[in-house]
Amino acid sequence: MRIIAFMIVFLAVAGVSSAERSPDTGQGIRTIVVALDGSGDFTSIQEAVDSAKKGDTVFLKPGAYRQDVTVHSKERVKLVGAGRDQVVLLGREDIVGVLHVGKWPYGATDVEISDMTINEHGGHAVGLFNGRGVTLKRLTVNGMLFSQQVQDARIEDCTIGGSETTGVQFADTQAVLVANFIHDNDHGVNVAGKSDVRIERNVITRSLFEAVVVNDKAKAVVISNTLVKNGGGAAFLGQSQSEATGNVVGLNRIGFLIAPSSRVHASYNSLYNAEHDYMQAGNPNHPAPELKAQSDIMGDPYFVDPGRDDFRLRGDTPLLRVGTFPFLGALPPASKSSQ
Repeated sequence: MRIIAFMIVFLAVAGVSSAERSPDTGQGIRTIVVALDGSGDFTSIQEAVDSAKKGDTVFLKPGAYRQDVTVHSKERVKLVGAGRDQVVLLGREDIVGVLHVGKWPYGATDVEISDMTINEHGGHAVGLFNGRGVTLKRLTVNGMLFSQQVQDARIEDCTIGGSETTGVQFADTQAVLVANFIHDNDHGVNVAGKSDVRIERNVITRSLFEAVVVNDKAKAVVISNTLVKNGGGAAFLGQSQSEATGNVVGLNRIGFLIAPSSRVHASYNSLYNAEHDYMQAGNPNHPAPELKAQSDIMGDPYFVDPGRDDFRLRGDTPLLRVGTFPFLGALPPASKSSQ
């Protein structure tokens, strides 16, 4: 009886119910353990992923894995680390990139990856290709995260930074990017091709150029973000169509850069930038204060401590209860006791 009780507890902790069954095989869903010291089922992440069936979880024990991983032709599989401070994927010397989900012409469906750190190799850290229902959460990604021809991607509660090009690049992808910290890239987020992306409640900072670029024929909803300390806040270029509302765009060189060929509906944004809040794209770009929305709020947003990257709003900020927003930007206001 004690053995049975222990197994029930173990499966519950691993997020697996003993009552679950694979509809394809009728067998119980498994947790496959990877450990570098040989204490798991595999020492190779790739071998563990290749062995996974529909519904299985591959669990990585703590360690620095000098391995690359490709998840393709899989459905409803999870790859879970012991924690982003305990599991690091480092890649291999002969491979560009470290983690790939989907592989042309094969995709991956309903794949979830969480709780680990992924370091770039050859300029790329994570690549998502030709999949559907791909979820990334609680990851630290040091390098570029690239997504191409993916449907229903969700990137949530991740830290993404250190790319010499773009932190998160979307090409012909449908995605939600929510509650991430994106930092120290050339560009923060680039939405291109025919992508359709919702960018919500992210803090994007210290980009050399723009925090967000929407280009080509892409569509984007940019809502409740804090875009701060970048070369530019957001650029809407090409024939893109965007909604930008509820954002704090401050301490950048330029706020919004808008091409005449793009379509942007902007409302209830807070802008506080060094040179210009609104510019029209051209050759050269030129100030365009006439693009300011009537509902915009101009002036200091009253961050708690921007010098130390604390971009929460102070209690005396003018950005509370604006329109339908309880507050503007990504971060809840600080309580008086924490200021």
